[in-house]
Amino acid sequence: MRTVLLAFLLACSMPALAAERILVFAAASTTDALQEVGRAFTKEQGTVVEFAFGASSDLARQAVAGAPADVFLSADTAKLDQVEKAGLVQAGTRVELLSNRLVVVVAADSKRKVTSAAELREVKRLALADPAAVPAGLYAKSWLEKAGVWKELEPRVVPALDVRAALSAVEAGRVEAGVVYATDAAQSKRVRVALTVPEADGPRIVYPVAALARGKASAAGRAFVSFLQGASARSIFERHGFVFVPGKARP
Repeated sequence: MRTVLLAFLLACSMPALAAERILVFAAASTTDALQEVGRAFTKEQGTVVEFAFGASSDLARQAVAGAPADVFLSADTAKLDQVEKAGLVQAGTRVELLSNRLVVVVAADSKRKVTSAAELREVKRLALADPAAVPAGLYAKSWLEKAGVWKELEPRVVPALDVRAALSAVEAGRVEAGVVYATDAAQSKRVRVALTVPEADGPRIVYPVAALARGKASAAGRAFVSFLQGASARSIFERHGFVFVPGKARP
């Protein structure tokens, strides 16, 4: 009886072991797919995945400033370059993971037709993720510059915090059109795709990922980056409309 009581008291005095957790910084456009991938990773490996979604530019600044993220999935290479130059990328973990397409969206009930970038001249307000900093906006600006209409359209651009905010502006009717990723447009029933930007006309869109050195669970971060490149994650990403393009990791 005394032994049983002692064991009980010891058990009560020991804190329950908490599941390991990782913090993943990720581009806003990956929200729906990556949350599903996170659940699959937790089910398989037991590690809880917490996400911070937003503009890659903001997330890169936070990482460099000291935020303890374990993984960074950026919507372009430049933002991950910033983090890597700060010495925060774990060697050998950086890899190109996904690609996407740009589309022009209008409200679902809009009668507007858009068959080319030139026809956006008729739009009074055009929503983009901030073209001065956010990857989706930078990609859109690149396309419009190539089409020769950026200078004319720039005064009408309504910059948004990130690509999801640009989509929301179209959904709410605050602007006549927006340029977002195809994957974001696919998540909304309140917009329709008026134009899919041909791959030959648009910029190459790349989402690189890497495990970071300042996180609190570096090994689990590496494991998550590996999981992102596997068959389970690929199936989820492709179902959400992403193009899966894992490349060779950097040394």
